[in-house]
Amino acid sequence: MPDDQDGHHAAHGVAQEHGHGHGHTGGVRGFLGSLLRPHSHDPADSVDSALTASADGIRAVKISLVGLGITALAQAIVVALTGSVALLADTIHNVSDALTALPLWVAFVLGRRAPTRRYTYGYGRAEDLAGVFIVVMIALSAAVAGYESVRRLVEPRPVAYVGAVVVAGLVGFVGNEVVAMYRIRVGRRIGSAALVADGLHARTDGFTSLAVVAGAIGVWAGFPLADPVVGLLITVAILVVLKGAAVDIYRRLMDAVEPALVDAAEVSLRSVPGVLGIESLRLRWIGHRLRAETGVEVDPALTVVQAHAIADDAHHRLLHDVPKLVGATVHVSPAGPEGRAQHDGLAHHR
Repeated sequence: MPDDQDGHHAAHGVAQEHGHGHGHTGGVRGFLGSLLRPHSHDPADSVDSALTASADGIRAVKISLVGLGITALAQAIVVALTGSVALLADTIHNVSDALTALPLWVAFVLGRRAPTRRYTYGYGRAEDLAGVFIVVMIALSAAVAGYESVRRLVEPRPVAYVGAVVVAGLVGFVGNEVVAMYRIRVGRRIGSAALVADGLHARTDGFTSLAVVAGAIGVWAGFPLADPVVGLLITVAILVVLKGAAVDIYRRLMDAVEPALVDAAEVSLRSVPGVLGIESLRLRWIGHRLRAETGVEVDPALTVVQAHAIADDAHHRLLHDVPKLVGATVHVSPAGPEGRAQHDGLAHHR
């Protein structure tokens, strides 16, 4: 039977990102294995996975920047030739979408830097700041597109080379959809809300490009105001995207997580032998990396070594069971009224 001192220490055992030599394979074999299982017992592997995710994000940003840049340049040439305000609005939106790749690029690079004594969680939040920039750029593109469309309604101008406008609109749709599919796929795989939001932004751009085609067909059919009217419709579509992107970034800034992740963490903790209850559970995104803090209840008669082993097991299971989780802090308290009172007292002092 452990003495009171052992019981006290067991009640307050903490496990945080422990490194243990479990003999996992590194190198190419380890990387291939990580594709099949998202987490390893060794936190160093989680860090490697996070760095790989940042590299994938940078690659996605570079490729999408080139793709959208070429698309916007082709459309700008047609705008200069035809004077289509609908195509101008779409081109402006595509340019702003391409420019949002730059802050994302910087954010992914910063996110790979090691934590410091000032930034103890690292620089992952740079992705959220990039998301704010994306929201601002979307709002700016909506304002410019709306202004030009209204001005063209008040001061109508003929649209030349309608066929070229149709081709440019189709080019815009294809270019945006290819970039959107790539951004969304990579963003979801690495857990980057900013990259997914930017991909959805590009997908909406593609459909607005199809709207440009519709406006050009309307002009060809004898309705010249179809061009600025479509420009206004594109502006409304941009505002819809703005709302969705702003909500997503707001939630990240407020440390919101998907409830399914909390459910997965709770199921994981309750499956650990020796865990009698869950006192608290907090998850937060830091860029595209997820971290957890939790308090679990154990038998108050356990020794400090036994309590530590339970905390260590809980830590490992969380890394395996919760997608994108790279670190967890596990606090252990004795079960029963006394343990809950100690936990409430600690929470009060925090």
